[in-house]
Amino acid sequence: MSLLSGKKVLVTGGTGSFGRYVVNRLLAEDVAEIRIFSRDEKKQFDMRHRFSDPRVRFFLGDVRDRTAVEEAMGGVEVVFHAAALKQVPHCEKFPTEAIGTNVLGARNVVQAAIEEAVEAVIAISTDKAVQPVNVMGMTKALQERLLANAQNSTRNRGTRFLAVRYGNVLNSRGSVVPFFRNLLRRGKRLTITNPDMTRFLLTLNQAVDLVLYAYREGRGGELFVRKAPSARIVDLAKAVCELAGAPCEYDIIGIYPGEKIHEILISEEERTRCEEQDEYFLIHPWRQDPKIDYEVEEYNSRDHVVSVEEIKRMIEEADRAASQIDFEEGYFSR
Repeated sequence: MSLLSGKKVLVTGGTGSFGRYVVNRLLAEDVAEIRIFSRDEKKQFDMRHRFSDPRVRFFLGDVRDRTAVEEAMGGVEVVFHAAALKQVPHCEKFPTEAIGTNVLGARNVVQAAIEEAVEAVIAISTDKAVQPVNVMGMTKALQERLLANAQNSTRNRGTRFLAVRYGNVLNSRGSVVPFFRNLLRRGKRLTITNPDMTRFLLTLNQAVDLVLYAYREGRGGELFVRKAPSARIVDLAKAVCELAGAPCEYDIIGIYPGEKIHEILISEEERTRCEEQDEYFLIHPWRQDPKIDYEVEEYNSRDHVVSVEEIKRMIEEADRAASQIDFEEGYFSR
């Protein structure tokens, strides 16, 4: 964190779940300024009252608007790019909107960063970008390529372009744990698409750790992945019900368009340029070099499944962190 001392930081999509957690973390350090860029004035209003610190500034705008992005980025040294459309079914239904935000919006961020000669841009990607079968994953895969290409741009004057990749974040807005809890409060049966489905899990604080690790360790062009446990969706449902003291009753409704049964964090193609580093993996930029041969195994969610008790522990950890942030009902419901 000392590397960010005295720096101005921009967080695109800063009123989202990740944005709120990273802002909370940054405010504990001596950053000079934190700029929150998002398109939701209501969330900015709520966040302004929660983080009453003069170092926090708010910029209303959309990453699709190049002029708004440039205005927010003026004089900034570090950019955390978290703005995205991330709901798989919605992206499937509205692919043009997903392209507009996740691809063209990312291009605006990249181009503005090059013009401004910022020190570093760290973009958030997803396991769905690996061997993508849905629109959201495809657009995020393109975002990863945009950053890798920007690193080698002839116009790049030293900006480090980096990306991080992770799976499902516990208690993030729109994720499965708040969804299940909402159904339980309403006395409804849970809905499960496929009981054999597995998903990688991590907490929001772990997501922030990953981004800060990438900023600290990245030289430019790399993609960082955090090692993560995975859970069967049916076990996740059991964990939520047990923590609530409720019977686990659910209906199987079938998978949504674009859903996988299992997710992958590191593909077969990336194995030979992926380096293991304690709790993380570092995927080096592609280059034709026969001397590089790391041979890391494909990282598939079906191979890292944990027990219901471990899932409960992770949910409780996420709940404790959420209570410290002190937002509505312990998670970001709006």
